Amino acid sequence: MCIELCHNHINASSFSHRSPSSYIYLSIYETQPHISLSHSICILFLLVQNKVTTELIKKREEKNLLLSSVLMAGLNFEAEYGDSHNILKALSDEGVEFLLSCDERKVPLSECNGKIICLFFSANWCRPCRGFIPHLVELYDTLRKRGISLEIIFVSFDREEGGFNEHLKSMPWLAVPFDVNLHRRLIDRYRVDRIPSFIPLCSDDDITVEDLIGCIEDYGANAFPFTRKRHEELKAVDKMKREEANLEELLAQEGCNFLISGDDIKVPVSELTDKTIGLYFSAYWSPPCRSFTIQLTDVYNNLNAAKSSHYFEIVLISTDRDLKEFNINRSSMPWLAIPYEDRKRHDLCRIFDIKGIPALVLIGPDGKVISENGKFMVSSYGADAYPFTESRIRDLEAALRKQGETLPQQVEDIKHEHVLKLDMAKAYVCDSCKKQGKFWAFSCDVCDYDLHPSCVEKLHKD
Repeated sequence: MCIELCHNHINASSFSHRSPSSYIYLSIYETQPHISLSHSICILFLLVQNKVTTELIKKREEKNLLLSSVLMAGLNFEAEYGDSHNILKALSDEGVEFLLSCDERKVPLSECNGKIICLFFSANWCRPCRGFIPHLVELYDTLRKRGISLEIIFVSFDREEGGFNEHLKSMPWLAVPFDVNLHRRLIDRYRVDRIPSFIPLCSDDDITVEDLIGCIEDYGANAFPFTRKRHEELKAVDKMKREEANLEELLAQEGCNFLISGDDIKVPVSELTDKTIGLYFSAYWSPPCRSFTIQLTDVYNNLNAAKSSHYFEIVLISTDRDLKEFNINRSSMPWLAIPYEDRKRHDLCRIFDIKGIPALVLIGPDGKVISENGKFMVSSYGADAYPFTESRIRDLEAALRKQGETLPQQVEDIKHEHVLKLDMAKAYVCDSCKKQGKFWAFSCDVCDYDLHPSCVEKLHKD
């Protein structure tokens, strides 16, 4: 029964890249009062064990279309409560005389008159909510410093007052006093099916951006006034930066126009002018990043030892979880880094749409992006790929094809019983010299045996 109940409350939005698992059990926990949070999590686990697949979601697509307005949870609101005045009236009609601040002050509703009001639906038990609050605090403080008369009102999904009070301590804005039934009515009124949800209340006809939580995470206070038009403007700026790649605009911001070296020396961004730049997106906690860092370091050092050394630089854009990890990560790197506290790290991930790490974006001396797949170039060709242009890669590929044409299609090796056929391999270990190899190899179709072309030739000579 519990499994079917949970199925009934799953919608396609629960599986979006911005929808952690808490969104799934939220619908169980909040819509079925008799089910505890711990049981909700157990149901979620059972769902995974019972293979809730894409096919199941497809079967429910027609039903989910009926809930299209709900999929914009945290964004839509009923017309009769569509502005700041009406929410204050609605609260007053519910018998609410005051709002609470984090320092337990009782703030009269009248203090919100004339302000832009936004509702924030959240819960102390929800990890994504706790993770989003620092973004919202930054937005709140920044907009108020700009003179924008904004107030946020917290509506809790918590079932216990202790959790509500603990959650409120992290918020500089106001909250509806703890009342589970009142909170439920507000949740239903604004059709909230997931948390965190952020609802700007305005009577303006301009529709709010669809993924407002993601928009605030991406753009901070610049997301204001939270309209689709504003979001499109911000994306257009990102597109311009990505296509033109002006280093000053990409890597510098007001008050922080420098990078840092491994020994903490500040290097002005202007010193990178006329160089080929590699923007390296990496984190210490990622094993693939640590592995690729070794390859990239080898390429960097080889190019530094060459005549063209001063024309190539790498900049670490860290996605580490904290400053300690960041410092450990860059301690193994001979190149520059954007300071950990610099928001540009986050902005660059958004501008270049980084979905996974490690990633390497290459920018030419003319300030234009050469490739957003620099990792492939470095992994495939090493330092030979420099200056990482399309023409250089075409030359390398042509040389490989020519090399393949000079090699026999098959050979017999005196140390192996089967015929070895010419093959192209991304990476392999030669069974003769035991060294790493890539591209052309002589391989056995019967067993796992590979040889460098040079090793086969050597064995024939012997």
